[in-house]
Amino acid sequence: MTADARRPLQQAVALVYETGAPAPKVVAKGRGLVAEQIINIAQEAGVFIHESKELVSLLMDIDLDKQIPPTLYRTIAELLAWLYHIESAQKSGLPLPPPPDTSIPLTEV
Repeated sequence: MTADARRPLQQAVALVYETGAPAPKVVAKGRGLVAEQIINIAQEAGVFIHESKELVSLLMDIDLDKQIPPTLYRTIAELLAWLYHIESAQKSGLPLPPPPDTSIPLTEV
């Protein structure tokens, strides 16, 4: 067995937040090849990708087309704020802001 064969499968989760919705919802998730496709589609569409194994692990437990639970609101809100700052920085030519720290315990409210 090679080292690559023992490597854990990559995971990816895509969220969407629609204006007026109570919370973001999971619109795609997967492991291995499906995760790679989710990431490739996001990159092709110019969507920023944030890597957080802890957060992805929690989001993988949410059913498709279901909203995120209240315990993740703060973390996801910080990610959405980061994306807003990235878009603003790109428009104004300023440097991109650093990503938020999602390594903190995600279940704290």
